[in-house]
Amino acid sequence: MHHAEPIEQDTPRFTIPAGEIIGWRDRGVIRATGILYARTQRFCAPEDEPPATDLIYATKWSPALPQNTIPELNEALGVSAREFHPREGELHLSVTVPDSPSTGPRPVMVWIHGGSYVFGAGDLSVFDVRPLALEQDVIVVAVNYRLGLLGFLGGYANRPANLGLLDIISALRWINTNIAAMGGDPSNVTLFGHSSGGDAAAHLMIAEGTEGLFQRVIIQSAPLGISRGRAKMSAKMSQKAVTLKDDAPLDEILRVQPHVAKAARGFGLKSSMPFGSQYGHYPLPAESQADAAWRRVAPKFDVFIGHTAEETAMFLVMSPNLMRLRKLPLIGETATRAMVASTTHKVYKRDALKFARRHAKAGGNAYVYRLDWGKGRYPFGAAHTIELPLLLGEPASWQYADLVKHVDEATLLEHGQRLRALWADFARDGQLPPTGQLEPQIMEWWQAS
Repeated sequence: MHHAEPIEQDTPRFTIPAGEIIGWRDRGVIRATGILYARTQRFCAPEDEPPATDLIYATKWSPALPQNTIPELNEALGVSAREFHPREGELHLSVTVPDSPSTGPRPVMVWIHGGSYVFGAGDLSVFDVRPLALEQDVIVVAVNYRLGLLGFLGGYANRPANLGLLDIISALRWINTNIAAMGGDPSNVTLFGHSSGGDAAAHLMIAEGTEGLFQRVIIQSAPLGISRGRAKMSAKMSQKAVTLKDDAPLDEILRVQPHVAKAARGFGLKSSMPFGSQYGHYPLPAESQADAAWRRVAPKFDVFIGHTAEETAMFLVMSPNLMRLRKLPLIGETATRAMVASTTHKVYKRDALKFARRHAKAGGNAYVYRLDWGKGRYPFGAAHTIELPLLLGEPASWQYADLVKHVDEATLLEHGQRLRALWADFARDGQLPPTGQLEPQIMEWWQAS
């Protein structure tokens, strides 16, 4: 990417260990977007990108990693398929820095997007981190990592497992090396991950090679209730994937991926997220050692973990069959509500509480939250992903999202500012009042003991 045009006087530049970076200004923040942090060969661990000798033009959004689009999810989030320009072989991150003088190094918040380990990208417009950086005077880094068959199966035929986790670790190394020169504090880094991104953040606490790379984690709606006992399911999926050649065309890999996912059927709720992190494969400990590993690292991390009141209502809305059941007179709404309550408990709530208690008992600092925002609003209620319009983006980013269709802009903005303040307060020093709530009925939290 060689630009011959002269660089204007006030164009933001960062001279960092990775090279000389040219960024861009955007309504109160400076962006350095689409920075290459590692390269990948298919089914291999990432290779950190060496320092560049040429200027790095960080002026385009990070391209998405290869994935199949999920139309129902696009509609819920108001995302257009046009936003995905997938590129294989390169991994990117984007940095957003407040465009104002700072009194000292700023806290760093690292966004790990969710999407069941098969979908999503850090720079989707609905995930815009600008309001968070601007209002809270923090630096926010959004990371892309490999997904699906290319990032979260492995463990068969010399193909390593957990490649997507290794990608994120590579990004964290980049941040650790370079963020001080961009005004950030490398000793005050908070991961905040949603759904599978929260699952990744939790597992990065016990992954090899992450020592000192982050100090706090915010784990949002992680499906920890289905993260164990997956070995048989993964093995069955691997049998389907093993016929793929290493150099198969990318569209063939994406075509085969749903068939590999289908092999997970019959494994109960776990099969709703067939791809995932795998214990007993580098960089993760054996499953039987995981609890001990989390206890061991507890004193090193501050944890803020929680779930929404009606997580699985999201998947209800995305299922035509369940929506038909929901519309049955008299029993429909009651039956589906009971189902949402029990699956929310099994997949998200029970294990979030367990995680926090174990952390606190082992000498770590942990808070638990429950997000109630949107409760009673048809059809989603306080569903999975409902905090994202409050945390990321702004009303304009979310104007096409079914999730918040009937919420006016002023409410979205005001409630969003409250949630962003809470997330950033935790990121600054890992401390929150021992109990509290965000009014009106946004969420409540308490300290685990």
